[in-house]
Amino acid sequence: MHWAVRMGVGGVGLLICFLSFRLIIIPGDATRLLPKYLSFSSANSTFRIAVFADLHYGENAWTDWGPLHDENSDRVISSVLNMENPDFVVYLGDVITANNLAMPNASNYWEMAISPTRNKNIPWASLFGNHDDMAFEWPEEWFGSLGVPSIQCSSSQSATGCEQESDCYFQGTTRAELIEMDMQHNLSHSSYGPKSLWPSVSNYVLEINSYMHPELPAAFLYFLDSGGGSYPEVISATQARWFQQTSAQRNPGARIPEIVFWHIPSQAYGKIAPSPGSPIKQPCVGSINLEAVAPQEAEYGIMDILTNRTSVKAVIVGHNHGLDWCCPYKSLWLCFARHTGYGGYGSWPRGARILELVEEPFAVNSWIRMEDGTTHNARHKTIQSLWRIHQPEGRRKESAMGKKKK
Repeated sequence: MHWAVRMGVGGVGLLICFLSFRLIIIPGDATRLLPKYLSFSSANSTFRIAVFADLHYGENAWTDWGPLHDENSDRVISSVLNMENPDFVVYLGDVITANNLAMPNASNYWEMAISPTRNKNIPWASLFGNHDDMAFEWPEEWFGSLGVPSIQCSSSQSATGCEQESDCYFQGTTRAELIEMDMQHNLSHSSYGPKSLWPSVSNYVLEINSYMHPELPAAFLYFLDSGGGSYPEVISATQARWFQQTSAQRNPGARIPEIVFWHIPSQAYGKIAPSPGSPIKQPCVGSINLEAVAPQEAEYGIMDILTNRTSVKAVIVGHNHGLDWCCPYKSLWLCFARHTGYGGYGSWPRGARILELVEEPFAVNSWIRMEDGTTHNARHKTIQSLWRIHQPEGRRKESAMGKKKK
């Protein structure tokens, strides 16, 4: 069941409650038929990840320009997928603008966001931003000449749960409901994560298996919920401890590279940020620096844990639409993605951060692929160079010995 908004006479919207099986039954896709693992595909190959940040589907859905923005976002995603042909996609939060969605099931718009990736048979993983489950905000214009759209539940749909007017109301979809819907897809690698970390959801780890040693991981991808929307914008101390314990169990000795994704930048980003509006200078790299960092409300230990773990190479975030820089911070890199969607604030050109992992010797190359086909920071190897600089001494010696044997 979800809401649709149709414009009636005089521009007054009509909210219609109806049942949609699109979100529940997806022929050929609802069962997990494909193997649920990721892997480098050949020796000396790369594993390419496209990061789609701040898509904001469903923004101002009752207007003419809202749906047009969604169509434009479809075009950006499809363009990046066609040009980059990634092995994997990360949806980096604010997939939808739930506070603008006049429907009890915002997952319809989540489906729109993942459809271009699913249609190309590319696996993906999702995490949450501050807008994905935000409470509905009543538009001020509805209380003017436009009027509040009337609610109409079709009598023919009485069996769907719209039997009473009280069943038809403005309510978004919860984090849990969204991630469970996402996980129904065969290509989805998203996960609810430990329920002990509630109210945060989307806390999980994926491994990319080695091509040369398929039974062994070559890299780990961690996903954390940085909050916002239905609860404060933070990564909790409990989440930080979960990462610390899980990474120690999965990667003892911190010998395998790890990359971490979440939505809202930590306060550490503000400490290293170039002055807003100023040129981005080395050692930072990037193409836009047009606003100040809008960080989480507090930090409860996650950055201390990450910077003391030599296997963590980079943190990738979204949230700030006017930033796409990467800067070194202690032993790792802090990177912004790129505003991908046409929803959300800002009129800057859209694009996506691309991460290209190389298995042997391990490296991460990164660049921004723009909607028009151009690239920014073309294939800069910043994360690779930092990996080599901060690689533990014992690991460097082992790598050198391995090269001599070859």
